[in-house]
Amino acid sequence: MKKFIPIALASVLLLSACAPKQEKDEEVVQDKEKVETTIIPSNQLDGNYYKTLVPYKESAARGAVASNIYTKYDVAETETSLMRLSQSVFNTDDYYFQEGQFISYDAVYDWLARSNKNELGLNPAAPDDMDPTQRAKEAPNYLAHIVEQNYLTKTEDGKVALGGISIGLAMNSIYYYQKEQYGEYYEEPIGDEKLLAEGKRMADEVVKRLREMEGVGDVPIMVGVFKQLSRNSIVPGTYIATAIADAGKTQVGEWTKLNEQYVTFPMSSPEDIYRELNTSFQNFKQDIDEYFANYTSVIGRAFYKDNVVQHLEIEVPVQFYSKSEIIGFTQYLTGVLYSEFPADLAIEVDITSMNGAEALILKERDAKEPTVHIYN
Repeated sequence: MKKFIPIALASVLLLSACAPKQEKDEEVVQDKEKVETTIIPSNQLDGNYYKTLVPYKESAARGAVASNIYTKYDVAETETSLMRLSQSVFNTDDYYFQEGQFISYDAVYDWLARSNKNELGLNPAAPDDMDPTQRAKEAPNYLAHIVEQNYLTKTEDGKVALGGISIGLAMNSIYYYQKEQYGEYYEEPIGDEKLLAEGKRMADEVVKRLREMEGVGDVPIMVGVFKQLSRNSIVPGTYIATAIADAGKTQVGEWTKLNEQYVTFPMSSPEDIYRELNTSFQNFKQDIDEYFANYTSVIGRAFYKDNVVQHLEIEVPVQFYSKSEIIGFTQYLTGVLYSEFPADLAIEVDITSMNGAEALILKERDAKEPTVHIYN
């Protein structure tokens, strides 16, 4: 069975055409120059979801530079959080989502190159004879990945046209390098101030290049700077700042800094803003330890925005062998959620075994009863 998608992603998922039909889908022409018919699905779950056009268009850069993103968490977060942040500029009532169609596969590689290796490279120049340690300190690769998203809107003549673009610049917070071929890897941290400064510089250049591309026109362009964490991180990085290039502008305007973090529980020495939830999580873990002798471990991942927790995801690996054990454990866990955690906290619990997903408990904010599913 397919594993349920985490709450962190669910808030910005795209509404696809698989939803039950209630009204007739609408056929429109996607742009003014090309005779290309597309369908706008009639249904929308709520304001947190973008409708997508049918047939679905894959990104022009599909498959590019996945190796430059260190963890699977960052791969998903660069895209889903960009969608979430885009909602403040391109609302879900008036805009439809489409993967990026302007920055091509080859262009991504060109733009990620060093400027002395490719004239389009956005990363700093570094001569081949530069000492590796000097390169790491003075000219590391800052930019790791570029994400493009397009937002379409209906025109007055009933067609669908580009209404805006969002760009995510995934930046390295750690530069990994070798002093000799096949040698040991070393780490050079990149401070937030430098990371953001480089991101701002690149943002203006990316916007300028997009404006020169056929079809982009004068639409607003939002740019977000994403801070990628270390290779061994078990939580994703986050966007640290956003800015908008207004219609027709070749540079972004004023930057807005973001205060968002993913953290793991339990913590041994939590900061004040995490202490209360850490205590609840430790009590939750203790309840499980006391009830089931063959229980193994539990990990929690919480998303904080402006120092306030938004949701909590919990992974519970088990070693049960019968379906009745899974059912009993899930029932018990459901009660523990309500006794140990605040009522206004959205929580997802994934119970897994060596066989894969076993059960899901999903508690929405202030919900009196959770959604529970036992996988076949």
